[in-house]
Amino acid sequence: MDLKKLLKPSKIAIVGASEKENLGGFTVRMMLAHAGGRIDDVYFVNPGRESIFGRACYPSLSALPERIDLAILATAKATVESLVEEAAQMGAGGVVVYASGYGETGKPEDKQAEESLKALCRRLNLALMGPNCAGFLNLVDKVPAMGFLTTVHERVGRVGLVSQSGMICTLLSDSGKADFSYVISCGNSKIVEVVDYIDFLVDDADTGVIAAYIEGVSNPAKFLATLKKAAMKQKPVILLKIGRSEAGSRSAASHTGSLSGSDAAFDAIFQKYGVIRVDDLEDLIGMSSILSTLSVLPKGGRVVSLNGSGGENGVSCDVGHLYGINFPPFTESTAEKLRSILPDYASIHNPLDTTAMICYDTAVFADAAETIINDPNFDLALVGLTIVGELTDLCVKHMSEGLVKLVREKRIDKPVLVVPAVEAGRMPEYVNMLKDAGIPVTAPCFYAYKHVKKLLDYCAWRAFLPEITLEDAVVSRPGGLKRCALSEHKSKEMLRSFGVSVPQETIACSACEAADAARRIGFPVVMKIESDDILHKSDMGGVVLNITSEFEAEEAFRRIMENAAINRPDARINGVLVQKMLPGGLEAIIGVNRDELFGPMVLLGLGGVNTELLRDVALYPAPFGKAEALRMIGSLKLARLFSGFRGSAALDVDALAELLAGISRFACENRVHLAELDLNPVFVYEEGCGVAIADALIVLEE
Repeated sequence: MDLKKLLKPSKIAIVGASEKENLGGFTVRMMLAHAGGRIDDVYFVNPGRESIFGRACYPSLSALPERIDLAILATAKATVESLVEEAAQMGAGGVVVYASGYGETGKPEDKQAEESLKALCRRLNLALMGPNCAGFLNLVDKVPAMGFLTTVHERVGRVGLVSQSGMICTLLSDSGKADFSYVISCGNSKIVEVVDYIDFLVDDADTGVIAAYIEGVSNPAKFLATLKKAAMKQKPVILLKIGRSEAGSRSAASHTGSLSGSDAAFDAIFQKYGVIRVDDLEDLIGMSSILSTLSVLPKGGRVVSLNGSGGENGVSCDVGHLYGINFPPFTESTAEKLRSILPDYASIHNPLDTTAMICYDTAVFADAAETIINDPNFDLALVGLTIVGELTDLCVKHMSEGLVKLVREKRIDKPVLVVPAVEAGRMPEYVNMLKDAGIPVTAPCFYAYKHVKKLLDYCAWRAFLPEITLEDAVVSRPGGLKRCALSEHKSKEMLRSFGVSVPQETIACSACEAADAARRIGFPVVMKIESDDILHKSDMGGVVLNITSEFEAEEAFRRIMENAAINRPDARINGVLVQKMLPGGLEAIIGVNRDELFGPMVLLGLGGVNTELLRDVALYPAPFGKAEALRMIGSLKLARLFSGFRGSAALDVDALAELLAGISRFACENRVHLAELDLNPVFVYEEGCGVAIADALIVLEE
């Protein structure tokens, strides 16, 4: 299957070409308007027409004077398979099928029609776009193979867009807020999947940033392999993945029948592979524009904001704070220089109100901006500048030209973003002048600072990339397997055999054995019911804490066994577990859950009410090493507790990170059978004193 014949064809046929306002007619109009000299490579096919808009029209694909690479089928569903056969006979390696009414309807007969089309394309080795798609734009090679009328900008950009929704493609193309290399509406994606288009764009030299709207992932191993390739090439991938909400998940399933995994698992995967997840279309287009325009990325997370008015400056302060933007102060030498440039009443703080006076003189503004941007305290500069629909305020001219002057004269070498106060139309000549200088014009302030935060997080990920384990633990498993929970002791023994340190413990089968075990282990001890059938031991009176004598151990054994007989008479009892009573520490919880798409996910949370009430957890896909584990710990909202909060001692973060990495390896090596793992609580002690696992549960699938 050759995606180049689909996306970069030499010869093209539009079957169902028309002058009407339908998919075939719109495709013809798009070709005539935007293919330029490539129009001579395009053939119109319609048995009912001899010409369309003055150009020759052929009765069938077989009647064409030469072989083709791509057939665009703007015809009814009933005609598609025979036309696919004929296209293959004419040399086509790719077909675009607009027709809908396939698997997306959920009807058995439509699903069967989709399977039949898939089988045909596989047999013919054809790259199928769709069905139920809107086609694509290849701006690089002037191939506007789109069944919707949309804006095609003259500027060829570096953003490759893939969407399972055709309307999203047209909305983003019409917006004019980013310059595209490709715009691909892939529909049901039944032969060439979404991930195949992303993979194509990862390898495409004309694409610098990949933006995609996805509704699900049907081939997780291929998806992760593509994300790994993008990560290794450091080519940004920006994804709008729906399904965060229950309603969004239902929408995804009903629209294309895509498989969907846990949304938290998608977040974890994106964090590992450096994918920038966005929340809506404005996010998607805004982040794409920023990353495709910047000629240099920030080397750190320190930001300076300069604005020509106090109002803009105040908004910048507040919105920047909302997103946790770091606004360091100016160095004293910069502040001194600024005092000689700015009016006496200017207050030298970051964010900075430069006052409007300097914004009406190109040279003066350039000098001030140069001084500010080159301050060694900053890695990224944001310039408040609203480019309205027409030039009513000359500051737009002077500030824009001043920034471009700094870039062209190589007086600055840090990234700069222009941030408008409001969205009020944009003069293309100024926007493009700034873009050509590597300066993006962002969305207004609220979105802009959100995008700055995502940009800085992405740059931090790139800096951390050498420490990231880019392997995956995807496992294919049949459904309906029987689950089997191991008792606490069996769970700990399985972990111990893998090299995970667990406390000393013994199973007692009588009160006498319990007393003897407690004496040997050393008081105080804790005693718990030991059973594969009782997972929540405390709920049925199966746990006794802080036992300090042999007599108490005997009494505890009898009480636990009586409670088990009363509350769980059906349970198989292995005995009573006797273990050393662990000293208290900061309680954490470590868990593993096997995601149906991506395999084992390791969870870290702070125990007790912190996990339940604050939802303060970190999730990360196995496998990973200690450096990534440390990053997990640092991502918790209450991470400061580990470093000694309000005079308390610093905790053994290294030991917790090593345990997390060990559990990750355990989960990865046992991914075929491991369904769940729960270590709760895990006590984290003072620095140098390690961690201890108080309780463990492993659930296997057989």
